[in-house]
Amino acid sequence: MKKRSWGYITLGLVAGALIGSLLGSLLGWILPEGVVKDFFLIGVNFDLAGLVGNDTGVVVLDLIIVTFKFGLSIAFNFTSLIGLATAYYFLRYLH
Repeated sequence: MKKRSWGYITLGLVAGALIGSLLGSLLGWILPEGVVKDFFLIGVNFDLAGLVGNDTGVVVLDLIIVTFKFGLSIAFNFTSLIGLATAYYFLRYLH
């Protein structure tokens, strides 16, 4: 069995999460309001600024001459986890 690189694995998992999020958006359009729609679409958001106590979602580094703004936000919901699991399955069992 050929060993896969970390870049290939990371790309596959990110693609699976993106496809799962896309599936979640499509389900949001199709499903009527209710518990099932909430289950699939309500998620957890992680952002870089939450680690330093900033509410705007952006970390600002002001050096007088130049200002850098850094931001990273990751949102997980049930469908993105389904996409991650599917991508893991394909990466693990299909060559």
